[in-house]
Amino acid sequence: MSKNAIIYSFHTQKSKKVAEKVIDAIGKDKIDVINAEELTTESIEKYDNFIISAPTWFDGELPNYWDEFLPDLEEMDLSKKTFAIFGLGDQKGYPENFCDAIGLMAEILEGCGAKIVGETSIEGYNYESSKAQRGNVFVGLAIDQENQARLTKKRVSDWVEKIKEEFFN
Repeated sequence: MSKNAIIYSFHTQKSKKVAEKVIDAIGKDKIDVINAEELTTESIEKYDNFIISAPTWFDGELPNYWDEFLPDLEEMDLSKKTFAIFGLGDQKGYPENFCDAIGLMAEILEGCGAKIVGETSIEGYNYESSKAQRGNVFVGLAIDQENQARLTKKRVSDWVEKIKEEFFN
């Protein structure tokens, strides 16, 4: 049986709330929780499937805690690992790099051999560009708590159903 983990920063407010919605939708007994700020290579080696939070900071950047772990991550063979990525962005405040961190993380993980699952439609969003977009989909779940908070619960629920098919079947 596969081992599943969700990784997010315990010190963020909005990402933490979305992560908690993801955990509730999956079931607390089916996934372990890891603080992104305490992530180690041993944590990655221990699990098969991951849901990770990659909120976009500033003008399309990864959060500091991911930047600090990337050198270790990029040295790992992730060819037997599966990742689903969600991230928060602001379509109106930062329309030129909406949820870029999702795309940045996907590229890094794929470069290490990981399988990425959980793409979602770009329909219903209004932004200029995003590194998370590939064709007509985002490579993960894009959440805009600033402008579309009322859509978050359904978006998370629909996305988790897709993830469950990959992680638990």
